[in-house]
Amino acid sequence: MEILYGLHPVEEALRSGSRRFDHVCLARERHDDRLAQVAALCRANGVRLRTEPREALTRLARTPAHQGVVAVVREREFLDAEDLLEGPEPRLVLALDSVEDPQNLGALLRSAEAAGVDGVLFAERRSAPLSAVAIKASAGAAEHLRLARVVNIVRALELLKERGLWVVGLDERGAQDYDQYDFTSGAVIVLGREGDGLHDLVRRTCDHLLRIPMSGQVASLNVSAAGAVVLFEAARQRRAGRQPQRAAISAKKQQKGLGS
Repeated sequence: MEILYGLHPVEEALRSGSRRFDHVCLARERHDDRLAQVAALCRANGVRLRTEPREALTRLARTPAHQGVVAVVREREFLDAEDLLEGPEPRLVLALDSVEDPQNLGALLRSAEAAGVDGVLFAERRSAPLSAVAIKASAGAAEHLRLARVVNIVRALELLKERGLWVVGLDERGAQDYDQYDFTSGAVIVLGREGDGLHDLVRRTCDHLLRIPMSGQVASLNVSAAGAVVLFEAARQRRAGRQPQRAAISAKKQQKGLGS
């Protein structure tokens, strides 16, 4: 069993149907419309409810940040990389190369869901687990995403390349600005670990490396902020259904894929 806590994570898990619930605990001391809404969702989904003192919820969640709601759920089942290929084209996938901070993971999942990605790929090892902390940081968005966990992220990226997706890494040494890349075709956006960026082998597997030009004194953005910038540029292009400027397209055609 696993623990979910917080209003948004528990509410979104109930709405999405992605989890099998054992029961939900509500704080006895809290009485408001938000908590009543969670209770109503539990009843509508046939989920058992318990009312406990706030201290009992804190012990169960191992944090006082539960907002009066703690759920006990079955462990989430992850997909395989090829499962992310299901659905209409063009596909947009986010791949995380060893993002280790659960707050960053949660923020990235929230941005990915809001940007309409078709799935998120991450490695089993050297990555932050999909913990209650990460799920709360995602404001429950993780419960609406298709998530694939793989042993070898490079092999997974190669598989997605073979199936027609461009693998695009975000790297401060990239040769092309992120907003000059054409995201209207199928793509995998790859983000690296905090501070160190992409692993060398992952970097070589990418077809293109993009950078975010910085105008200030700070050399780079936090990985979750950088991911949000690129994901929403991809979403903007895909909504508009048009390509970037002609000159940028010409430059892209001349650029050879890295690791292809």
